[in-house]
Amino acid sequence: MLSRTVIRSVFTSLKVPRITNHRSIACLAALSETHQMLQKTCRDFTDSEIMPVAGKIDKDHVYPAELVAKVGDLGLMSIVLSEKYGGTGLDYLAYAIAMEEISRGSASIGVTMSIHNSLYLGLLEKYGTEEQRQRFIPGFLDGRKIGCFALSEPANGSDAGAAATTATLKGDRWILNGTKCWISGGYEAANGIVFATTDKSLKHKGISAFIVPMDSQGLSRGKKEEKMGIRGTSTCQLIFEDCEIPKENLLGGKPGYGFKIAMQSLDAGRIGVASQALGIAQASLECAVDYANKRVAFGKPISKLQAIQAKIADMAVRVESARLLIWRAAWLKDNGKQFTKEAAQAKLTASEAATFCAHQCIQVLGGMGYVSDMPAERYYRDARITEIYEGTSEIQRLVIAGQVIKELSG
Repeated sequence: MLSRTVIRSVFTSLKVPRITNHRSIACLAALSETHQMLQKTCRDFTDSEIMPVAGKIDKDHVYPAELVAKVGDLGLMSIVLSEKYGGTGLDYLAYAIAMEEISRGSASIGVTMSIHNSLYLGLLEKYGTEEQRQRFIPGFLDGRKIGCFALSEPANGSDAGAAATTATLKGDRWILNGTKCWISGGYEAANGIVFATTDKSLKHKGISAFIVPMDSQGLSRGKKEEKMGIRGTSTCQLIFEDCEIPKENLLGGKPGYGFKIAMQSLDAGRIGVASQALGIAQASLECAVDYANKRVAFGKPISKLQAIQAKIADMAVRVESARLLIWRAAWLKDNGKQFTKEAAQAKLTASEAATFCAHQCIQVLGGMGYVSDMPAERYYRDARITEIYEGTSEIQRLVIAGQVIKELSG
């Protein structure tokens, strides 16, 4: 198994082809040697370390702290963070590949890895001051400490610009009041990126982002939600009652920059969630094929039956389509190009592929697909959330349509 240092040194020692022709993106189907090595490392790790305990993690509703730390030891909990700040320093394509393979074993570990990389470390590196990076990144590189992201509220859901949580500057302290909900990893996180309104009169332009230590006085956690899926990570409310944080914890350099941070972070976050969904879809496909090869009906393996082959073909097409869209979005981000539409396309396609493939897997398995001894029903439960968080499928369609109309309208 490759260590973080080995992964980093291998990546930097090999020349990774950079595609300059936008229409040549299809050649990403052939991964570089570095990305292939990373993919194999993550796949082997998932097969040996995650797959054997994924069912237990789900049944027991337990956060797998030791496994997350092992993921961190591979350098995957800071995979896209630059080496300057102690990260592994790989690109977003590498991140997408690693996310798929880890999520193929456990969507719970996948979402923890996704939020920590793109919505905590990623935001600190891009929008934080140098002093903030030096304060809030060390200790969060190897999975022993993780960050969370607090944008949603009980009444605003997809309307990120309607934050009712407020932040008021008093002297050298910000005072936060309000409630954030659906916070993945809320109980495990040591720090959070929290969005609050600093000027109600400006509406979405009056929203700011803050770095909030989770042990801050005046911050409490609500109950752990009982969920359909991704049970290996907590989901809870964060309740702010005159919660005080230093003035210097404002992210983005100035008040009113939070909405822009949130929207840009969601583009990157959608690549992570799409990759998580793809991992679930791939796991469902592999489970269906394995069972179909072993199950005998009418004197032959059911993989020989036309009805089963049709399901497997449909699953495979959706998996490959989602993968190429994800890699395209990742490539665009890595090359500094606009990727809002492509990230939404990837997220929409992958999340719907996850639900479809999990459903088809259950159909292939028949009665065995409905019992918890097999992972198919877990894949189905885990898949559903990928059509909801980081923007529902309905929101993805709005984003895609808006971008397409703008492009074709000149």
